[in-house]
Amino acid sequence: MRFTSFHARCLASLVMITAACASPRVIPESLEPLVDRTVTFREVVTAPDSYQGKIVVFGGEVLKAKRLKDGTQIELLQLPLDKGERPVFDRQQSQGRFLAIQQEFLDPATIAAGTSMTIVGELSKAKVEHLDDVEYRYPVVIVKYLHAWPARSEGAAHPYPSPRFSIGIGGGTGGRIGGGGGFGIGF
Repeated sequence: MRFTSFHARCLASLVMITAACASPRVIPESLEPLVDRTVTFREVVTAPDSYQGKIVVFGGEVLKAKRLKDGTQIELLQLPLDKGERPVFDRQQSQGRFLAIQQEFLDPATIAAGTSMTIVGELSKAKVEHLDDVEYRYPVVIVKYLHAWPARSEGAAHPYPSPRFSIGIGGGTGGRIGGGGGFGIGF
């Protein structure tokens, strides 16, 4: 079989479709082998000090951030992660709260409440703080990598960015003079 320009165009289209469907990597390759994916947030909430030193990936929505003497503390409402490592949109799926400690200065004014984050970090000793009128035991994650997601609106038809493409085949006539046809791929 001879390789023609038609075959070249088909191959190029296939490569573009494959590239459009690939999801970007959120967790750096250097940290991925260190992550213990067997540790769940529910287990950590139950016995936070039992998991000290484990590297985990947690996600959530920022509730507040404050400056510490040696870094920045971010309080998050935990949310499960989707296949793309982005926190899900539904707050009802939360299993609690956790603190992420960024050991370098990160201005709390740049961390808006409501921001979705995916955090890779090392579990540390739990911290007890006041939450309204009660004491709350927060699991603590020392940040190794933090990914802040762009804002999304609750009413959005597609709250998660995803590749979209379509393939169409068309044809037509030009009356008595001629006809035509076409093939297109849109992104």
